Amino acid sequence: MDSSSLAPRVARELSLPARSVAGALELFSKGATLPFVARYRKEETGGLDEVQLRNVRDRAGELEALEERRASILALLEDRGLLDDGLKAALEGAETRAELEDLYRPHRPRRRTRGQMALERGLGPLADRIWNGSLADGELEGAAAAFVTGGEGDDGVADVAAALDGARDILAERLVDDPGLRALARNRWRKEAVLVSKRARGAADHPELPRFRSWIDHREPVRSAAGHRVLAIRRGASEGVLSWTLEGPEGDLLAVVLRGAREGRRAPRFMEEVARDATDRILVPWAIREVQGELEARAEAEAIQVFGQNLEQLLLQPPAGERSVLALDPGFRAGVKIAMVSAGGTLLDTVTLHLHREEAFRKGTLELVRRHRPDLVAVGNGTGSRETEAAVREALEEEGDPPPVVLVNEAGASVYSASEVAVEELPEVDVALRGAVSIGRRLQDPLAELVKIDPRSIGVGQYQHDVNQPALRTRLEETVEICVNRVGVELSTASPSLLSHVAGIGPTLATNIVEEREARGGFRSRAQLLEVPRLGPKAFQQAAGFLRLRDGSHPLDGTAVHPERYELVERMAGDLGVETAELVADGSLVDRLEARLERYEGNRVGRPTLEDIVAELRRPGRDPRETFEPPRFRKDVQKPADLKPGMVLQGVVTNVVAFGAFVDVGVHQDGLVHVSEMADRYVKDPATVVSVGQAVKVQVKSVDLDRGRIGLSMKTG
Repeated sequence: MDSSSLAPRVARELSLPARSVAGALELFSKGATLPFVARYRKEETGGLDEVQLRNVRDRAGELEALEERRASILALLEDRGLLDDGLKAALEGAETRAELEDLYRPHRPRRRTRGQMALERGLGPLADRIWNGSLADGELEGAAAAFVTGGEGDDGVADVAAALDGARDILAERLVDDPGLRALARNRWRKEAVLVSKRARGAADHPELPRFRSWIDHREPVRSAAGHRVLAIRRGASEGVLSWTLEGPEGDLLAVVLRGAREGRRAPRFMEEVARDATDRILVPWAIREVQGELEARAEAEAIQVFGQNLEQLLLQPPAGERSVLALDPGFRAGVKIAMVSAGGTLLDTVTLHLHREEAFRKGTLELVRRHRPDLVAVGNGTGSRETEAAVREALEEEGDPPPVVLVNEAGASVYSASEVAVEELPEVDVALRGAVSIGRRLQDPLAELVKIDPRSIGVGQYQHDVNQPALRTRLEETVEICVNRVGVELSTASPSLLSHVAGIGPTLATNIVEEREARGGFRSRAQLLEVPRLGPKAFQQAAGFLRLRDGSHPLDGTAVHPERYELVERMAGDLGVETAELVADGSLVDRLEARLERYEGNRVGRPTLEDIVAELRRPGRDPRETFEPPRFRKDVQKPADLKPGMVLQGVVTNVVAFGAFVDVGVHQDGLVHVSEMADRYVKDPATVVSVGQAVKVQVKSVDLDRGRIGLSMKTG
């Protein structure tokens, strides 16, 4: 598909302006990154946002892959002399991959099927005579006798029955090779089939059976099967607890196959046998596999989307900022690992204290607080978190103005502790203490710290190990990139991990930037990035706008204004009769500027870019994340047994899934707000109501201590 037809089709399918889609695809074809296109090329894309741009790029990629497959099939058939005008036209007109493969199927080299083996035994002419109507039911045995060669199995045709069986196998496969019949079967199962899951044979005593009890004897229409239920059932099947299939309209499908089998033929009884065999042995199992595959693919895509949304919300949680933090990684047997982290993220002190040595824990904690005077205390929310939090609060009661104590999601901290990044950052620190450092830093800046961890280890998705791992990795890495660039990165202090996610940079250039920064004693301007080894004009164009230098030599270096627009802003300042630095520092000047923006339009600069520049000048280098406010849990609620139905609590959303949201209410076990309990109205998508990290008020609906389940509600009534 050439570019002239690709853009209109993508635009039509996604209901987007064709001109915007064409502009985006042109930019992507030249190597522009998604964050750069979304932020700095709005004129070319008509202001398409990141989600729309991703959809455009991905759909264009799918269509290009379809065209590559079409070209491959056409070439293969041409080489084998099988491509006539009708087949060529049909292949060129196929709109989907499924249609394309259905057309190719009859001509595709295939494994030795029963029909193929019958052809090898010389039974093709007999099947042809039945197919073209030359033989009636009463004439079949006489005709088949001529094909009996003796022998058994693959060596020959033992008798008349074997000859007719072989002809039946050939005709059954020929019958279901019809693309129209396959399309009909696929569509029937999509619309009318029922998903059925049962306990697998021999699984009565399976240790995992209780986990999947809800899916035993479960039935629901395929067309409405939720992705999370499909993944749960599939996991149960993979663990040997469940089996699942699709029950469809076999009878209706058989009637259609029968009509096609009998039409124009003189052996209706034999062709009925062929039709039943074709339907039961080939077509129905194929339709089940096809639609099961579609269900799984759709479920995986939904799970990946949920994971991406949750990761974005987690990464964009409000940062505590440049405040010193005393961070505690809870633990009972190995003790509580404690790290004092400076406002800039530098490790100042470490110690290990044990909760069961209450007096030593109290004195040790107070000594650290009095020595370093932290602005905040961070407690990881792992095992022993509430006990650790309670012990810390009790120790701090002796302080007149104690620092706030904040529970921090520690998911992935242990992964960081043993990573190469942690070894490079904290080479002399024991692996057990690195987790505490990570907890403290992620309170200061969740984004800067979490980018060091494989996003799949952060635990904000569902069934992340059951979905397509390359697709999941791609989506999550792109989510990280989008978040990093949306916030911006301080060039003077950013770690290689953070820099590597800036548009156009990557790990190698990130390392080169840090090495150049250290060699220079710091950068003085964005322009000096061009002196970094292997960082050329293209990478500079993609990255520069997302890199900040608060004390840069140019007043715009600390803003999101791209260097390619410095001259324009300098002209604006000149028109106002002030220096650029004064325009950046004085919001009242921006008001005067906004009233005369039209004079600056032109030369590929439109209203969107001008409005972005004005917004940036109003709040130079602004952080788009919300203001940090530590969550507050009830002191009298420490464990699930403390919960009682009817209690109203403050909580923090830790995970959003298709069927609801998990909320931390401070008892070391998240409760579930089912989608039906999220609001006083109908909610289809939980992500439209809550986000990861959001503070919410919930009411306890149920507590099942034996099964470890807490039911919560966000309804007001």
